[in-house]
Amino acid sequence: MGDALDEERLNPLQRFGQDVKQVRLGRKLTQMQLGRAAGYSEGYVSKVESGKLLPLPSQRFAQGCDLAFGTNGLFSDLLRRIDEGDHPSWFLPYLQLERRATRILECSTILVTGMLQTEDYARALFRAAHPRSDPDTIESRTHDRLQRRRIFQAEKPPLFWVVLHEACLRTVVGCAEVMHDQVSHLIESAESPHVRVQILPFAAGAPAAHMKPFTVLRFSGSPDLLYTETRLGGRMHDGGEAVTAALDDYDLLRANALSLDDSLSLMTSLLKEYRA
Repeated sequence: MGDALDEERLNPLQRFGQDVKQVRLGRKLTQMQLGRAAGYSEGYVSKVESGKLLPLPSQRFAQGCDLAFGTNGLFSDLLRRIDEGDHPSWFLPYLQLERRATRILECSTILVTGMLQTEDYARALFRAAHPRSDPDTIESRTHDRLQRRRIFQAEKPPLFWVVLHEACLRTVVGCAEVMHDQVSHLIESAESPHVRVQILPFAAGAPAAHMKPFTVLRFSGSPDLLYTETRLGGRMHDGGEAVTAALDDYDLLRANALSLDDSLSLMTSLLKEYRA
């Protein structure tokens, strides 16, 4: 049972590395031998197997593994699926840092943040964003997104504080029923001692108008980190003026947002609207 739980907690990159190691040992090859067969160093193989090679192992390495193992494209396909999944290569470094954070401060403008999405909400988002994807791919993306919730099952989970623009609650994703369940899940989440949810109402005016999504990760004994995302991928800022400015913006957003109790009241009111 413990091994199965540990396996579920691995990110896609770590699972890929574990699979490489398992097959390598089954073929009785050393890391040096696999590296030579694939055209890479022993150190490269070691980093792949430990899940520490970021952003992703190369396709040429995966093809070299298939050649050395005789696995007929298995590892090439696994690597392709990782890059096409909910956690693309540029997002994997963030995921690893997210698991170490003691506080996660996040704001979102249009959509409910991924950490607090329900299964149906996430599935509807992926269907809309990837209309040509097959059902299995959509389900895989949805599963990967829901796995991020496991961070709250840690022995010492981080404090997750999110400021959601009111538009996040009023933008209908899927249908009214999906939104009803999503708002209900937000209310339940807000009751957790590890989650704080504040709503920034339309009435907040200017502070809401210029708001852009961002996340600040805070660590014990390490500098804060700012994560921002565009259509081209994510970017992390380690310390410096960017992080300081983001923390100032976050203080301003929380000051202009509804209180925790008033936010809960607004969500409860919206729940009744979606139920109707």
